Amino acid sequence: MAETVENRVQKALNEIRPQLQADGGDVAFVSYEKGIVKVKLQGHCAGCPMSQMTLKQGIETFLKKKVPKL
Repeated sequence: MAETVENRVQKALNEIRPQLQADGGDVAFVSYEKGIVKVKLQGHCAGCPMSQMTLKQGIETFLKKKVPKL
């Protein structure tokens, strides 16, 4: 059985999660629809001034590498 995009995204987030947790934050998968993944930063990441950079240069780049169909 083929693995779903959602499952692949969840696995990728689980790989990057320890780095966020080391700084007191976390990331939660919200949804995937029409090629768009929605996540929510939690903990210290939610209010961090660097959160946009974490999303764009960290999480988004990592997901595109690990789940090329995005």
